[in-house]
Amino acid sequence: MIDDHSRFAYSEILTDEKASTCTEFLARAVQHFAAHGITRIQAVMTDNHWSYTRNGSLPGLLTQIRATHLLIKPHCPWQNGKVERFNRSLQSEWAYRQVFTTNTARSAALGPWLEHYNNRRRHSALGGLPPISRLSPTS
Repeated sequence: MIDDHSRFAYSEILTDEKASTCTEFLARAVQHFAAHGITRIQAVMTDNHWSYTRNGSLPGLLTQIRATHLLIKPHCPWQNGKVERFNRSLQSEWAYRQVFTTNTARSAALGPWLEHYNNRRRHSALGGLPPISRLSPTS
């Protein structure tokens, strides 16, 4: 999940793409964002995968956080370009940058990479600053 304004990211390795898994992921992402000063999510943009469009629990969570659900046009991933760009960075800088001998080792490397991405990695779209630079300090 990517914050549109700051490019601050949240990601997890999950075992499936079930609707409940997607809703639970979003709930954790909302909490993570709030802990970093992103306290208002206006909209959640997704593709048209059934885990979003036929998800019985997602509308309730969206109502609870007062966010709308925006769906991109089918077969038009560029409409969700910030996420697509993040996924490209995730692949080239974390998943395929080095050889992992176990899935456990690969999984353990995600957290440190996200910390680097959010706090130190320069973003051209942010004038060479990291995403954290666009967030207000939390107390």
